[in-house]
Amino acid sequence: MPRPAFEIADQHIAAGTSQTVTLPVSILPDHTPVGLQVQVHHGKRPGPTMCVSAAVHGDEVIGVEIVRRLLRAPQLNALRGTLLVVPVVNSFGFLTRSRYLPDRRDLNRCFPGSPSGSLGSRLAYIFLNDIIHRCDFGIDLHSAAIHRTNLPQVRISPGDSVTNKMAIDFGAPVVLTSALRDGSLRAVAAKHGTPILLFEAGEGLRFDELAVRAGVAGILRVMRGQDMLPAKGIAKPKVAPHFCSSSQWLRAPAGGLLRTFRAEGETVAEGDVLATVSDPFGDIETDMIAPANGILIGRAILPVVNEGDAVFHLAKLSPTAAEDTVDDLSTQLETDPLFDEDEII
Repeated sequence: MPRPAFEIADQHIAAGTSQTVTLPVSILPDHTPVGLQVQVHHGKRPGPTMCVSAAVHGDEVIGVEIVRRLLRAPQLNALRGTLLVVPVVNSFGFLTRSRYLPDRRDLNRCFPGSPSGSLGSRLAYIFLNDIIHRCDFGIDLHSAAIHRTNLPQVRISPGDSVTNKMAIDFGAPVVLTSALRDGSLRAVAAKHGTPILLFEAGEGLRFDELAVRAGVAGILRVMRGQDMLPAKGIAKPKVAPHFCSSSQWLRAPAGGLLRTFRAEGETVAEGDVLATVSDPFGDIETDMIAPANGILIGRAILPVVNEGDAVFHLAKLSPTAAEDTVDDLSTQLETDPLFDEDEII
C-alpha cells in the first residue's frame, strides 16, 4: 500500500515527490503579498518528519545558502520520512537585509505568536502551527550578527537527550548547552515536544564556505542518525566535538584600533594575549588577556572598537568532555550561562 500524501495548505504531496508550497502571511503597504514558502520532500518510505529552517533573523543569509545546497544533495533521493525546508522564515528582514521585522521586533522572541497580534506574532504563529508542530524534530540555522563571526557550533537544550544525540551526529566543532529563552522558537517548540537543534556559524550578511559546508554535512549526518537517509555518501565527523559548559564575552578595555592575534576556533590558556587596542597615534596600547582556559567560538571583525564592545566569545572547555552528560552541563549553566547574540550588543 503506497504511503499517504502529505497535506499542507490544501496541497497534497504524493510519496516520492517534492513540492514548494506558499503559506500566506501578510500584504505589504503597496499591496504586495508576502508568504512563507516551504519545500516539502515526502519520501516513498515512512519515517520521521523533520524541519530545516533559516533566516529567522533576516540578515543571517548563511543559513539560506546551506538550505540551497541541502536541497541539491543527491542523498535526498533515498529519503525516508518527510523533510520540510523553509529557506527564509523572516522575509521582511531578509529583503531589507535587517535582522529584525519592520517594527524592530525580533521574530525569535515572538513565539508562540498569535493570529491577531503584531506582524511578528502572526508570522511566528503561522510558522509554529503550520510547520514546526507537524515535525518530530528540526534544525534552525543561524549566524552571528553583522560585524561578528561565529565558529560553527550547535546548541542543545538542557536535559534533552534528542538534541544531544543530534548534536553528536551533526559533528560541529563545538557543542554548547544553552538555556531556553522565553519567546524563542526552541523554547516553545520544546514545550510542544519538538526538539530543535540550533546551528550557529559565520557572519551576518556574509557567506563563509567552511561554515556552509559544515552546515550541509551536519544536517545530512543528523538525518542519517535519525534513519531518514542511508549511510552511503555521508562521511562521519573526523574528530569529536568540544563540549562547553559556559561562556563569556570579553570586551574592549578601551576605545581605539583593534589588532587581534587569535581567531575563532583557537584554544587559549589563561594569560594569553588575544588582542591589543591602540589609540590612533599608537602612544597607548592595552592588551586583552584571556581570563581563563577555553576555546574562542566567536569574535568581532571590525578593527575599530569602542570601550566595552564585545570582542571575543570565550567558551570554557569541560575538563571531562567525553564523559559529560546533558544534565551535568545543565547544572553548570545555572551559575555561568551561555550568551545569545541578542544579549551581547
